Amino acid sequence: KEHEVRQIDRASWRGRGQDRPIKCSDIFKPLPVGLYPRVVLTKGVAGIGKTVSVQKFILDWTEGETNQDINFIFPLPFRELNLMKDTKLSLVELIQRFFTQMKDLKVLSSSETKTLFIFDGLDECRLPLDFRSNPRCCEVTEPASVDVLLTNLIIGNLLPSALVWITTRPAAAGQIPAECVDQVTEIRGFNDPQKDDYFKKRISDENLAMRVINHLKLSRSLYIMCHIPVFAWILATVAEKTSERGEMPRTLTQMYTHFLNIQTCIKKEKYTERRETDEEMVLKLGKLAFQQLEKGNLIFYEEDLRESGIDVTEASLYSGVCTQIFRVEAGLCHGRVFSFVHLTIQEFLAALYVFLCFCNSARNEPHQSEPSQLSALFRAATLEDLHKTAVDLALQSENGHLDLFLRFLLGLSLESNQKLLRHLLPQTNSQPQSLEQTVQYVKNKIRHESESESESNRKINLFYCLNELNQHAVVEHIDRSSGELTVEMLLPGRWKTSEFRFELSEEQLDGFDLQKYIKTPEEDLTDLLSPDDVLKKLVPAVSSALLRKCSLTDKSCAAISAAARSTPCCLKTLALSWNSIHDTGVQHLSELLKDPQCKLETLE
Repeated sequence: KEHEVRQIDRASWRGRGQDRPIKCSDIFKPLPVGLYPRVVLTKGVAGIGKTVSVQKFILDWTEGETNQDINFIFPLPFRELNLMKDTKLSLVELIQRFFTQMKDLKVLSSSETKTLFIFDGLDECRLPLDFRSNPRCCEVTEPASVDVLLTNLIIGNLLPSALVWITTRPAAAGQIPAECVDQVTEIRGFNDPQKDDYFKKRISDENLAMRVINHLKLSRSLYIMCHIPVFAWILATVAEKTSERGEMPRTLTQMYTHFLNIQTCIKKEKYTERRETDEEMVLKLGKLAFQQLEKGNLIFYEEDLRESGIDVTEASLYSGVCTQIFRVEAGLCHGRVFSFVHLTIQEFLAALYVFLCFCNSARNEPHQSEPSQLSALFRAATLEDLHKTAVDLALQSENGHLDLFLRFLLGLSLESNQKLLRHLLPQTNSQPQSLEQTVQYVKNKIRHESESESESNRKINLFYCLNELNQHAVVEHIDRSSGELTVEMLLPGRWKTSEFRFELSEEQLDGFDLQKYIKTPEEDLTDLLSPDDVLKKLVPAVSSALLRKCSLTDKSCAAISAAARSTPCCLKTLALSWNSIHDTGVQHLSELLKDPQCKLETLE
């Protein structure tokens, strides 16, 4: 029930005690208890490789390599079945509609025939799938709605010996009752070593590949997302184009802004006779992205396009000029299906559309007969109002479907990102104080979010929103009555925040003496500071860091040096006496002092 981005990193750290690796070709082999699964549900976030796995399974079967005990495989994607939601026909007629070469289907009812139905993309399903209320259907020649045929096939009333394989994004998996599923598998994408291998293979220049990998490990929010193969492909595309200028992105918004620029440049080179401007094209795609994101749709049909002001000929043209953004597929049976290449591209274009509408009120969202929850965004009078409304809407979302939309919307408010899109964006009146007010609003929301699991997830996304605004993911809140300073930070590599409280007088608020807050002599800071995540986040947040007798090492000096050279950083005093710092540590500190951006005045 939560946005898939919140789940991405969990596969890399959660306990594997109840999990067992399984090859895609073996999902219908006997379970550990000895029984054969009849219905298998495969989960995976958008772009992780579910459809590719289905294609590989079928290819290996047709080439005689695996699963040769299966006689027939019928792949019936939900995006195709949606087009038949008002059609009444029997299971035999449904199969013949998609596979015209199937003449004699009596063989399906034979006990000696093994048949597999593959329903790919449950998250794209627009059928009700009412397992409780749908009538029973047991005969393959009995006419019924497609919805009724599917539920009875999954339950086992229709062809009880037939195998069923369903793929879905995690958010939609709950549509299938648990008692109907014999085995759940999950495609988890790349682990960290596989991410590195991918970039080494994808980027031909070995030095550039290593630079990209090292850069990503410093930009944690990007590195986590590379769990998804499609995302890693987008990032590699951007890195190859931007590395020469030393502009490799550090935030999601920067990356997708570069990606959109690259695609529009490719379009200009290939299609010089296009009359429509880039801005008009992006606006129409953005409107489609926004309206369908609001409805939770990743797959679109002709009526969806018309609703967004796009005719079918335009859509086909967009899929030609923006092959890496927007695509059109011919259906197995009839009709065409449209989609964005990846959910994150849809979320980025939706955010860009809202921001463009805000910047030019003449282009504002037309009145809708049914006002939606997100229509409040178009009533914002100032940039601060727009941001506050978007933050509140994202926090109200139980499944987090606006999390990335919010990150993109805030990131697009930065002047640096607007410069990258100057040919698309009109001159804006956004002012620095508006963003500062947004930063404070986000920090206040972090402070007041409770510690329940769902709200902790929301808090994590707010930390990432600060990163999009070039703010370090550290929030300080000071209770001057008690003199208590609380520092909250998102620790890299973990999907949770850590909170540290320190008792400080008002006079000490400008300084931070870590040694004073070691509770007992036995309390070793090594675990707290290793791998120096805390230092990386804390150092830029204070003007005076007194770190005497804190079990720091050469590695800690490397973390301090890197953090103190980040932007923004106000560190002026640094005390490191009585720590195990050797020549390597001093070299790291020397690199800091040589940096012209260094504001350090006192080093002990």
